[in-house]
Parts: sequence; structure tokens; C-alpha cells
Amino acid sequence: MNPPRRAWRPAPFLLFSLVLHALLLAAALAWPQHWQVWLSLFLLDHGLIALAGLWPRSSLLGPNITRLPADAAARGEVAITIDDGPDPDVTPHVLDILAAHSVRATFFCIGERAAEHPELVRLMRAGGHAVENHGQRHPLAFSGPAGWRREIATAQDTLTAITGVPPRFYRALAGLRNPFLDPVLHAQGLHLASWTRREFDTRARSADAVFAALTDELLAGDILLLHDGNAGAREGREPLILEVLPRLLQTLKSRGLRPVTLRDVLP
Repeated sequence: MNPPRRAWRPAPFLLFSLVLHALLLAAALAWPQHWQVWLSLFLLDHGLIALAGLWPRSSLLGPNITRLPADAAARGEVAITIDDGPDPDVTPHVLDILAAHSVRATFFCIGERAAEHPELVRLMRAGGHAVENHGQRHPLAFSGPAGWRREIATAQDTLTAITGVPPRFYRALAGLRNPFLDPVLHAQGLHLASWTRREFDTRARSADAVFAALTDELLAGDILLLHDGNAGAREGREPLILEVLPRLLQTLKSRGLRPVTLRDVLP
């Protein structure tokens, strides 16, 4: 029997913000003549919350996985994560490249696209790759609790129905979020995962720039981000991920780094 899940608790930054709100309300009632001061502090606090939500690698709004654990880094492990698929024109080639190098990756799949191409998601699982939650519709949204629940729970159901294995990790679109996300993830038993290094390969036109961003000063324990969905491409050339991925895998091997999935090394 699994142990009961602990109750959700807000991150220290959010707890501080809640206390500050209460103090500002009390101060406004006690000294209304200083309302401009209390309003300024209130707006400053909300500005900091907004900035935390715009910073993909921030843990101020809740736990956020940005690197592999120390023991994985000590073993020379890194994680390749691939977002926004499946894409019928790109994903099969990505899977072929990974298979040729005997490498497993973590795919953050969009629920609607997975439902359209369930055979590709099953191929991911058959290749030993991890299939994780990237939302059902992939909207650019700072939703309230109901919106986050709908987006995440629906994708969770979609991907579980296809693979038979519930996702354990969630990645927000571009890492953007707000304080309502963390309690929804907790209720779904999901962990927020971002990345250590990336290049904007959905918009970039240079495979060399993407490759350099991923490999310059690359360290064991890094989480790398690429895209098989919405993949950028130079005019007349194949999608960037198909140019970059073979070079990346060869470089990892030459540096003695071993790709793993997030599931391999995180609880």
C-alpha cells in the first residue's frame, strides 16, 4: 500500500506573501491615511509573484526540477527532454536517431496531439522512453485553479489511456506559471520539471547555435530541452532537432556523459 500523500503546503515565498497580504489589510484598516504605502507594497508583492511565474527555472512558486539529483550527476548522467509532440513528420525520425544510439529520452507530450497520433506515443514507450505531461491543449495561459486542473488532468487521462502508465512529471508551456499551478500538480501526483539549458529551437534557424547552447559548458546532471513538435527549421532543410540530435548524442558519448530519463533518477 502506498503511503498517504502529504497535504499540500505553499512554498515559503507564497506563505510570506499570504502573511504580507494579511498584514497589509490590517494596516490599511488601522491607518487608512497611509493607503498609498500599503497599496505600493501590495503591488510590489504581486509584481514579484508575476516575475517568479515568468522565470521558468524559479522555485519561488513551488518545487521545480531544474537539474538531476547529485548522485545522478556524480554518475555522469544527463537528461534529454523533448517537447510539444508527437509530430508525425518529425517524431519517427527522432525515435530512429535515439534507437541508433541506444539512448532513452523524456518526451513531454501534448494531450491533443497524442490523441491524434497514439501510435507514436506507443512507439515512445516501446523504445523505453518516458512519456510525460505537457498539457492537453498547450495554451499560453496563466489559469486559475479550475483551468489548470482541466488542462493538466485531461492530459493526464489522455496519456495514461494511451500508454497505460500515468505521467509523473509536468512541464508548463515555456515554463510560465502562477501560484495556482503547484496545488494542482500536487493533487495529481505530478512534479514540475523545467530544464538546465536550452536554445529556442522552435524559432532558431541555426543548428550550430542550438548545438552550442546545449553543449557549451555542459555539465553532468544537466537537463537539456529540444522540440519535436513546433520544430524550427532552416529554409529547405530538415527540422533543427534532426540536425542537432545526432551531434549532441555523439558529443555526450565522447565526454563520457550518459543520457537517462527523468524517471530513471527522480522519485
